[in-house]
Amino acid sequence: DMTPGLANKLCIPKADKVCCNFSETLEYLPEGKAIHTGTPLRKELFAGERQRGLDFCGFIGNKPIILVVGGSTGAAAINEAIRNLLPTLVKNYDIIHLTGKGKSDESLADTPGYRQYEYISDELKDLFAAADLIISRAGANAVCELLALAKPNILIPLSAAASRGDQILNAESFEHHGYSYVLEEEIVTNETLLDAINTVFADKDKYITAMKGATQADATDIIIDLINSYIK
Repeated sequence: DMTPGLANKLCIPKADKVCCNFSETLEYLPEGKAIHTGTPLRKELFAGERQRGLDFCGFIGNKPIILVVGGSTGAAAINEAIRNLLPTLVKNYDIIHLTGKGKSDESLADTPGYRQYEYISDELKDLFAAADLIISRAGANAVCELLALAKPNILIPLSAAASRGDQILNAESFEHHGYSYVLEEEIVTNETLLDAINTVFADKDKYITAMKGATQADATDIIIDLINSYIK
């Protein structure tokens, strides 16, 4: 995350170098000790295929697709708002909703244009490829994956009441760089979420251009080279 958590704070004094996801993190660390590398990403993330994602969901691809990712445990506020908006959303979009374990609503199982899954593993890369817009939490790995894929997104960070505020800072960083639209969890309603969706779709080219212009290099190669330099 953008600011070091307790585990990192305990380890940093013992480290020769600290690799950071966010350039802003350098401000919180001793000068000369930290390096902005970005996040190492799974190679399979880039192996997704849109058609496989469509086939998995049974969609034909005639409408834009919104992928909703609330995390492994789900996100009650996001789940509720998406479900309340379904009659409106499915008129113009197909919805893939990752609800979190035990959070699916079987009464909506037969809703045309809507697919809900408690958890997805192997097929996730294909769902990312199929998605035109992704609604997500703002954990460090999640936002860096969205950036790497250049997917227009709405970030709904975990509130400060339920965390140390790290996701809020991650989201603010991405909003500042023009990569994301941020909607605070405390103000998520049917109206604010629908407005966010419409805004991002209207400005999607702007977000894609900003993300594709990011100077993030391959973090894996940078980190491997750094490790090798110390081995030598």
